[in-house]
Amino acid sequence: MLNTAVKAARRAAAVINRASFDLDRLIVNEKNHKDFVTDVDQAAEQAIIEVLSKAYPEHAFLAEESGASANAHDESEYTWIIDPLDGTTNFMHGFPQYSISIALAQRGVVTQAVIYDPVRNDLFTATKGGGAYLNDKRIRVTKLDRIANALLSTGYVAGNAKALDEYLKMYGIMAERCHGVRRPGSAALDLAYVASGRLDGFYEKGLKPWDIAAGSLMVTEAGGIVGEFNGESDYLYKGDIIAASPKIFGQMVGLLTPFHATPAAPAAPATE
Repeated sequence: MLNTAVKAARRAAAVINRASFDLDRLIVNEKNHKDFVTDVDQAAEQAIIEVLSKAYPEHAFLAEESGASANAHDESEYTWIIDPLDGTTNFMHGFPQYSISIALAQRGVVTQAVIYDPVRNDLFTATKGGGAYLNDKRIRVTKLDRIANALLSTGYVAGNAKALDEYLKMYGIMAERCHGVRRPGSAALDLAYVASGRLDGFYEKGLKPWDIAAGSLMVTEAGGIVGEFNGESDYLYKGDIIAASPKIFGQMVGLLTPFHATPAAPAAPATE
């Protein structure tokens, strides 16, 4: 199943890479305020679903652009959770920070994960109980124990002034206490970077399952911890997430717990 997901990710990457050479021809629609979808998102998603459905015709799908398949709410044991192009705004502008995210959930538990960066040809994979890998090399989260020395990343789902105000308050708190906070624009890739030690932690509110399903397994299989802002584990469908190495995770929870009960960003899909 993991190999099939890798094949699907590479098929989508071929679609994305071809389009990246002629961005002026993109067909762009605004789904919600500052939430864009292109014809490339849709074509890449279709390429992924074609590969997976051919191999596993009984499996269900939960994808960013096409939503839930007809069998997603029945007795299907397996559901593929797909973001065909995480970082659409970056892609539209030619900013080389975007990824393809594919996860497989079995009875609601994510068991396989693929995050592929088509710009750098970085392939992140994880299997529940089997570890996490970058280009077939085992990866681990950092061993850093003090948030003062940490490099963190975050994101912001554009929506309204209240959500922006909350984001800026969180940014101020975190930026004062760590080496730096980055906002690269692809939550899936941010999580993969935490898993591989390129980042020490990540936090964001208002995300969707397709943004974080693959990355959350990647982090935990690399020895990290993923949870809500109060440290609880029900993050996948609530969308508020902290991911970090164990000691940094605890310190981040301590700083971000006050934001746990505050309203998240609007329910628009988070494509950045």
